[in-house]
Amino acid sequence: MPDLFSIAGKTALVTGGSRGIGRMIASGYVEAGAKVYISSRKAEACEQTAAELSEKGTCIALPADLSTEAGCRQLADALAGREPRLDVLVNNAGNTWGTPLEQFDDAAWDRVLSLNVKGVFHTTKFLVPLLEEAATDDDPARVINVGSIDGIHVPVLETYSYSASKAAVHQLTRHLARRLAPRITVNAIAPGPFESKMMAATLDSFGEQIAASAPMKRIGRPDDMAGIAIFLASPASSYMTGAVVPVDGGIATVG
Repeated sequence: MPDLFSIAGKTALVTGGSRGIGRMIASGYVEAGAKVYISSRKAEACEQTAAELSEKGTCIALPADLSTEAGCRQLADALAGREPRLDVLVNNAGNTWGTPLEQFDDAAWDRVLSLNVKGVFHTTKFLVPLLEEAATDDDPARVINVGSIDGIHVPVLETYSYSASKAAVHQLTRHLARRLAPRITVNAIAPGPFESKMMAATLDSFGEQIAASAPMKRIGRPDDMAGIAIFLASPASSYMTGAVVPVDGGIATVG
């Protein structure tokens, strides 16, 4: 029982780990004793976050652009040059786009789906060998995809490609879970509103209303995200795969 929720000594990669939800997860993993690599398209931001998190443990920056298949391969190769195995992959890197329906063009789809869906697929594909090296019969390697409650319910904002991409991430999670079992589990977190750069404008304008409408009456906190991510990476979740877990204060239950 003392080790049921432990991830101490594991090696994890968190994409989009320089800010927002990715940083919350990376920080939680570092403090829980994991060796954490973070990836971000912006090298300077990635290095700065890694330096800050390294004050609590081990965090290493591996900048990469995951919106292309070549970028995903580059990241996997860079990690393979440093590590013989990978215990946990967190596919968090993502983008959003909000535009009225009549103005929603190809760019609004291509930019979002390339990173949010294809990036998740290609990154996972290229890292399967390292994940399989870490897997044991009792403790599989983990893939944790970050979806959204906007892929579960219909959002108010006109973010058509984002909500569609997150629904695709949820289904991709189930599909990969079936394919990669039993050596690798694949689960998804579907966050609700959390303090992040992506949510900043929305929370500035509507944060109080969003919190009031949520059954739990608040916005998500960093430890809420760290907690579910640690659980999904720990032995406690070793028999769980193909699940999409809302972490949203109950918002998906009311609309």
